[in-house]
Amino acid sequence: MNAGLKKRAAVLGVLMMTGGLAACEEQGPAEKAGESIDESMEQAGENIEEMGNELQESAEQAAE
Repeated sequence: MNAGLKKRAAVLGVLMMTGGLAACEEQGPAEKAGESIDESMEQAGENIEEMGNELQESAEQAAE
């Protein structure tokens, strides 16, 4: 491979990687909705865990 062709291949590779990174930064509607669902499910899980802890404490107090 000659030097000119190597330079062109390197530049093309850098441009493709840069374009790929730029595309990853922008979120479309589906990605935003998925992120919102993930956050909601995480919050629901935390709330359920908190309720379970409170129920356990209440049961322990009632047993005493």
